[in-house]
Amino acid sequence: MRTDVNPASPVENALTRIRAALPQMSRIAGRIAGYVLENPAEVVGMSITELADATEASEGSVINFCRGIGLSGFQHLKLSLAQEIVQPVQFIHEDLSRDDTTEAVCRKVFHSGIQALRDSLSVLDPQALAAAVDIIRSAKRVEIYGIGSSAPIAEDVHYRMLRIGLDARVVTDSHIQAISASRCGPDVAVLTISHSGSTNETVASTRLAHEAGAKTVVITNFGRSPIQAFADIVLFTMARETRFRTEAMTSRIAQLCVIDALIAALALADYERSTEILKQTFDVLSIKRF
Repeated sequence: MRTDVNPASPVENALTRIRAALPQMSRIAGRIAGYVLENPAEVVGMSITELADATEASEGSVINFCRGIGLSGFQHLKLSLAQEIVQPVQFIHEDLSRDDTTEAVCRKVFHSGIQALRDSLSVLDPQALAAAVDIIRSAKRVEIYGIGSSAPIAEDVHYRMLRIGLDARVVTDSHIQAISASRCGPDVAVLTISHSGSTNETVASTRLAHEAGAKTVVITNFGRSPIQAFADIVLFTMARETRFRTEAMTSRIAQLCVIDALIAALALADYERSTEILKQTFDVLSIKRF
């Protein structure tokens, strides 16, 4: 199941497909179908774990249900449902209207970002952040994973960690992630960024790292998702990306702010060394400026 990268094109008749296939479905699939038919808008905003909980089914049963109606997985179902129940402009930004002026677009997009920051602050647990700092400081090496729209966020974390003297490396290729994760051990900390928490590649890499003995920290959106089963520490954001949009917008702002807080806390925890290395790296980078 993929949620952040290269999703299949939505189908136009997801609800009709479900109604047509319902008489032949198994008991569990029928229960999932009934819930989707009664609550299509809510399903668009759910993670696979949340839908599985709501229907008393497993995540595998949800995937099999999706494939049974000709879809590739849960994200394909959500995109297809959204196409049926949402105005097309909301795929760009769910608060926009088609006839919005440029001024209105700016106001709505900025307000959406501001709201995501406020909401994320309300769900970010300072104790979890402090625990993440301890894990990263105790590690000999930090591995950073991100796929698709999370990849540039992972690159930013890598740069920030290097600036304060941490031995960190970033991996944004799913195959290399799997190899890297399988080679982790107790002296490695893994930081995974995944807004949905359901992207197959990052879930698999985080699971492999966790099974290899690494300590795992995950930055993901608030709510239940598969990746949390393999996380020692979860740092939550709260952005509405999973409702309609296929590309991250406000989630990036929230993720970057959580990362800023994490890097600042790491630097303060080893203040003298961090400030000295920041000065050294500033001097090194000064040759790049006119």
